[in-house]
Amino acid sequence: MRFLADIVAQVHNEEEKIREGGGAKAIESQHSKGRLTARERINLLSDPGSFFELGSYAAFGMYEEWGGAPAAGVITGLGRIQTRLVMIIANDATVKAGAFFPMTAKKVIRAQNIAIENRIPTVYLVDSAGVFLPLQEDVFPDTDDFGRVFRNNAVMSAMGIAQIAAIMGMCVAGGGYLPVMCDHVLMTDGSGLFLAGPALVQAAIGQKVSAEELGGAAMHSAISGTVDYREPNDEACLARIRSIVEKWGYRRQSPWDRKKPQEPALAAEEVYGIYDSSPARPYDTKEIIARIVDGSRFDEYKAEYGKTLLCGYARIGGFAVGIVANQKLHAKQTDHEGHQRMEFGGVIYTESAEKAARFIMDCNQNLIPLVFFHDVNGFMVGRDAEWSGIIKAGAKMVNAVSNSVVPKITVIIGGSFGAGHYAMCGKAYDPRFVFAWPTARYAVMSGDSAAGTLVEIKVRQLERGGKKLTDEEKKELYESVKRTYDEQTDPRYGAARLWIDKIIDPLETRAAITQALEAAALNPDVPEFKVGVLQT
Repeated sequence: MRFLADIVAQVHNEEEKIREGGGAKAIESQHSKGRLTARERINLLSDPGSFFELGSYAAFGMYEEWGGAPAAGVITGLGRIQTRLVMIIANDATVKAGAFFPMTAKKVIRAQNIAIENRIPTVYLVDSAGVFLPLQEDVFPDTDDFGRVFRNNAVMSAMGIAQIAAIMGMCVAGGGYLPVMCDHVLMTDGSGLFLAGPALVQAAIGQKVSAEELGGAAMHSAISGTVDYREPNDEACLARIRSIVEKWGYRRQSPWDRKKPQEPALAAEEVYGIYDSSPARPYDTKEIIARIVDGSRFDEYKAEYGKTLLCGYARIGGFAVGIVANQKLHAKQTDHEGHQRMEFGGVIYTESAEKAARFIMDCNQNLIPLVFFHDVNGFMVGRDAEWSGIIKAGAKMVNAVSNSVVPKITVIIGGSFGAGHYAMCGKAYDPRFVFAWPTARYAVMSGDSAAGTLVEIKVRQLERGGKKLTDEEKKELYESVKRTYDEQTDPRYGAARLWIDKIIDPLETRAAITQALEAAALNPDVPEFKVGVLQT
């Protein structure tokens, strides 16, 4: 319990530091211009206590040679404006004047993709100097780089997803297209919107012009007609956005069933004493589920078959869900010849993969969103597993996950390794959201396994060259590889690269899933469910 509480506290402390953005001096500089910081703007824009930040760890530990980029210089998350759920994307001008690092563009695009998948109206609070020029080659050209942001603006508009942009500082060069491709454009006095600033204009065509004359709020409001609403300051601009959103109509409701929520019958705080990351002390995943779902009620599917994967129906925040979770307890399984074997918790066997594939298809058939809880070592290996058809069963499960049309939400609570990560709806399989506990571990294999494998390969390579390592050298090599691998399996490493949308306190799991389901409920469109050819 102490271990889990300690790393949760560490995450909270790091997030507090991240929320400082560019630091006290940069915040003071923003205030001296008569402007609010990005977080102050979000607090005024959103209903009190409604902002659910995503991607706060983006770029964590990256760009240190440039002084770092806390939260990648942009704040994203779900919030409510006049009770309406929206995606908020706000440039943080205290971080390198809001310039776009490579991860900044990727974070904005991830927020847009979430909005596209779930049909979430989006509000942009623009205050950015444009591309961070020293890293332009990694920001400019590709499908997950800067230009994709504007492409997404156009696609979202065509899909009927409302977009509002407020220019509340600088908006220059290519970044100028973002607000103008939205449904509503607001601009505060003292802000600037132009494809080229005064210095570049003078250098390019010899014309001397002030920033206000070139692209100020008064010009864009009265002369170019680009801006719909000219506002005197940040406070008035944010109030105008709230007034606009308050008048929006409502679209079709989604087909996901929701009843009045019930709190779990068991205390969520008890999770701290149940979860254990040690393989020597397997825990019962049903006890975790019971502290997340409504009324602690879980209708387990095929409870006596494929016991290393739990499948079943429940409600979370009132929403009906299908749950697929790795069971960490070891279990006895009887094969087709009547022989009993012990199955290791956290490992996917043939029977459990087949059960999960069928369950996932049932959830799609009955329009029930899916929630996956990861603590998986991978698929079982060895002669018995191969003879039982483990590859066929795994392929069936991966097929069902890949072609699933209902919303999928992934929560990584422990290990998430190898093909087990894929089959449990890893990032590559389009979960609407990926959350992770601070205890999560995310890689092809664990640090111990990887270090052992890589050291063995290295030793053989050296021996072929006539060199023999001493035991001390082998140990040193092992520790070096393990240290690197452990760093890369840390959830903060994954969150920095946006493989994870949010690292959550285990006590926040129920609230995070509910928030995700509320977002998914904004999209009423469900494609036809097809799985194609299944291995049998």
